[in-house]
Amino acid sequence: MTFSSFSKAVWLLSAVLLGVAPLLFAEDAAPDSSEDSSLSIKSAVEQVTAALVRIHVVDAYYAEGREMKSESSGSGVVIDKEGHVVTNHHVAGHAKQLKCVFADKSEYDAELVGTDPLTDIAVIKLKNPENHSFHLARWGDSSTVHVGDPVLAMGSPLALSQSVTRGIISNTEMTLPSWMDRMGGLTLDGENVGGLVRWLAHDAQIFGGNSGGPLVNMAGEIIGINEISLGLSGAIPGNLARSVAQELIASGSVRRAWVGLEVQPRLKSDIRARGVLVSGTIADSPARSAGLEAGDLLLSVGGEAVDIRFPVQLPDFNLLITQLPIGEAVAFEVERDGSHVTLAVTPVERETFEQKQYEEIQWGITIRNISFMMAKELKRKNTDGVLVTSVRPGGPSGDAKPPVNSNDVIVSVGGRPVSNVQQFQEATEAITRDASEPVPTATLVERKNDHLMTVVKVGIREPRDPGLEVKKAWLPVEYQVITRDMATFLGDESLKGFRISQVYKGSSAETAGLKIGDLILAVDDENMTASSSEHHEELAAYIRQYAIDDEVELKIRRNEEILKLTVPLIASPKLAREMKKIEDETFEFTARDITFFDKASEQWSESQVGVLVEQVKPGGWAALGKLSTGDLILEVNGTAVPSVDTARTVLSTLSEEKTPSIVFKVQRGIRTLYLELEPQWTSP
Repeated sequence: MTFSSFSKAVWLLSAVLLGVAPLLFAEDAAPDSSEDSSLSIKSAVEQVTAALVRIHVVDAYYAEGREMKSESSGSGVVIDKEGHVVTNHHVAGHAKQLKCVFADKSEYDAELVGTDPLTDIAVIKLKNPENHSFHLARWGDSSTVHVGDPVLAMGSPLALSQSVTRGIISNTEMTLPSWMDRMGGLTLDGENVGGLVRWLAHDAQIFGGNSGGPLVNMAGEIIGINEISLGLSGAIPGNLARSVAQELIASGSVRRAWVGLEVQPRLKSDIRARGVLVSGTIADSPARSAGLEAGDLLLSVGGEAVDIRFPVQLPDFNLLITQLPIGEAVAFEVERDGSHVTLAVTPVERETFEQKQYEEIQWGITIRNISFMMAKELKRKNTDGVLVTSVRPGGPSGDAKPPVNSNDVIVSVGGRPVSNVQQFQEATEAITRDASEPVPTATLVERKNDHLMTVVKVGIREPRDPGLEVKKAWLPVEYQVITRDMATFLGDESLKGFRISQVYKGSSAETAGLKIGDLILAVDDENMTASSSEHHEELAAYIRQYAIDDEVELKIRRNEEILKLTVPLIASPKLAREMKKIEDETFEFTARDITFFDKASEQWSESQVGVLVEQVKPGGWAALGKLSTGDLILEVNGTAVPSVDTARTVLSTLSEEKTPSIVFKVQRGIRTLYLELEPQWTSP
């Protein structure tokens, strides 16, 4: 399990649905105290430890019309001298960045080689510019594992450093209970992992972060890849993991056959001695085309007998189908109405159910291509169009009338049919190429049986100069109303006006002698009438009647003394809403120039410069780099950024150059920090 949302879901199932405490609270398996056993454990651990890695992952996921990033961790093990590491798909399958740490604290960047959600296996490769020699772990034969065999689970639980726990094999063909199927089972990217995997169950403790780590026998050999914890721990059998890893290393993906056949174990009332019940076939599939029908009893495939009486036998049958020769006719022998019929089925290559997602910033949506099976699930006649997977609230598509929704299928853009993501992106490029403003674009979407037209303003609107408020006269102090309770406390219930709570340093008010605690009772002999908080604007409204540089005479009560002080009025400073902003779409944060009030509030000097962060979008590169709202950005990659204009130029240049590491020097409270952002400029 990764220390991530996948493991949290599995833990919740174990705790709530199984009625047992998660393994986090389980006791260790009772240790064998014999000296020989201890030596055997040490020997096995020593053979694997140097090949064990802790994997730090920046994942990509898609929500609210954006590609968002999150951090997680898992485990893996080096399986060859080239530095290939086997782990779980749910650890690394959606990685934007990968870093691997060995037990000796050495650290390497890594890249995704290939991933297979159907078996939850992925392979990554360590980047090794200095040609270091990597230790590797050896594969064992998981088919020889027996119940009761001692095993070691190795990995990095909870993102801690490498560790090992001990247990025994509890079950060599663990499958998920059928009632979990009603809740979606264990699915990754739309693929049912339990369709091919029968787990090696064991009682060695594993936690979030152990995912992808090896299950090791006493000879120090990999016999499984740890994946789940459901009371018992579950490891993907090593032989299956090894074959998948080898194919991923060789070609980057796993080719499997598909015939579109749905089967289930023979009914309990069925007295026939062998076969598997055909429950249905998928429309337009090889099985349907060959004439297979619901209710057939499938007896053999390619001459190999089939006998499925129990659900635990289904993964073996599914493996048999996936290994059929693609494009070559295979004999399927069935029993139908008491007669034996042989049908020729020509398997096709199995397609991934969920295709890769893409962020389309100009539209404020994320999209993907529609696979054959997804089209069937959506009850579409074909795979044409792009599926909208999420929409950004307030974005171009979300603000359209009617708005584009998740699960809509976009079939036309600006009168141009789009059959896939590539055509959609080409149409978007043509629309926005020479545009300086968002372009209203007629868009056709299909929403179940409805065929809708909407107009989306495609493009990113640059932040406009907010303009300036009309300059008004301003008394450079902050104040509060003298309430009735305050007047009573001060010993004079008739007091009305304002109490000064702050005098801005270096201002005309400070020069005139105003102090914190002074009570303003009158302005140019005009008595103030404020006596409750809703009257707070009275003084400001009165001051606005004057011109900048006018002088006003304030009647002040200071302690028991009444004073009259003359104060020159100055121009009101710019407000935050008047300052220039940068809304950086690459790093996903918003910042603005600093105001007079920022300097006063933070007690910065008059000469302080920088850009103040107003918003950091969750899941963006800035958020991953730990940039926070309220940070004052002073430098970017060593270049001072005294203003938004400078920051925009510097960040634009770095984005164009695809600089691998970008360092923000920021002031956060009383501290200065250096934050390193490492954007992934191209998809892995």
